[in-house]
Amino acid sequence: MTSSKTGNINTWLSHLQEETKFSISVDCVIFGYDSSKLKVLLIDCNMPPYEGRKSLIGELLEAKETTTQAARRILKNCTSLKDLYLEEVSVYSNPDRHPLGRVVTLAYYSLISIADYEKHIVDAANKRLEWIDLEDINKLAFDHQEILTDAYNRLQRTVREKPIGFSMLPKKFTLIQLQNFYETVLNIEVDRRNFRRKLMALGLLIDLQEVQDNVSHRPAKLYSFDFEKYKQKQNIGTLNFEI
Repeated sequence: MTSSKTGNINTWLSHLQEETKFSISVDCVIFGYDSSKLKVLLIDCNMPPYEGRKSLIGELLEAKETTTQAARRILKNCTSLKDLYLEEVSVYSNPDRHPLGRVVTLAYYSLISIADYEKHIVDAANKRLEWIDLEDINKLAFDHQEILTDAYNRLQRTVREKPIGFSMLPKKFTLIQLQNFYETVLNIEVDRRNFRRKLMALGLLIDLQEVQDNVSHRPAKLYSFDFEKYKQKQNIGTLNFEI
């Protein structure tokens, strides 16, 4: 049996051909929520043939970092925020996906409260970034539309199973704000009574004994999410968080 030069990588590593070399990038789908709309943070693309389109935010992987480290670097650079929720989506390796050559990308999605972003943004270069309503995005550069679709599908699955959405809400929220969030992200209508009954049954909402102020309607009660209790229930296997 004979081996080709591009066969077993453990055997033929020293014989890799020029045409087999490629770059690795990391692309970030940054979802934001502003109390009524799900948005994505996009940047202008100036690379032919995609001039005039928007694209996701991504960069090449640096020599001494992991893909997760690269994603966190990108998020920090464009939002000035640290410790954001981050989840891997998939690898995209179509040979023709980038006009300058072979670039394989690993995509992540992250979640951010737009209000927090606006408070922390300091870099003037970020004026090139723009929040766009998810429903209005339909023709991104490269294969970023496919990546965005995959990330959104992953978000919809995960938000039903884990309390990741609370990172996109105010620390103090009303039940109607919480319901609106799930309806927006999942693109569904939920029964108000059943939704509230299920949330209360989880025992993870803290009644703050406070109500809204400076509102034109009857002020609603405020709650926060009990992350410590959530972790405890996770650890002992007594949690079934599913919306």
